Amino acid sequence: MPKPDELIVDIAALVESGQSSQMSLTVVTGGAVITGRLAPEAMWRQRVSEVLTDSARLGKFSAVFDTPQKKDGPPTHLHFHVARILQGTVGIPETGGMFRVAIEDISAWTVGDFSYSDH
Repeated sequence: MPKPDELIVDIAALVESGQSSQMSLTVVTGGAVITGRLAPEAMWRQRVSEVLTDSARLGKFSAVFDTPQKKDGPPTHLHFHVARILQGTVGIPETGGMFRVAIEDISAWTVGDFSYSDH
């Protein structure tokens, strides 16, 4: 098992400790390019839970995300919100989504997010 990039782990730890959702990042994982803003895991879980609660078909799954994670050690995942998977000249979904990415699966990354423009 490869050792996760220490810089990414440090970025994730700062996001977690500061409860900030303003850090933009773009990562490559499993051949997909994901771009967006990072959120602390607790904030991310709360938002996913809210979205599921509002769904008539998926409401029962919201409780899974209500349970706070209790972990010792450094973060193991990045939690993106307003994130898009870049496909050609399009970001999917257009409005952004919620993604959880294992840090150990990231093969490349850069600070900032990518967006497309017709100009």
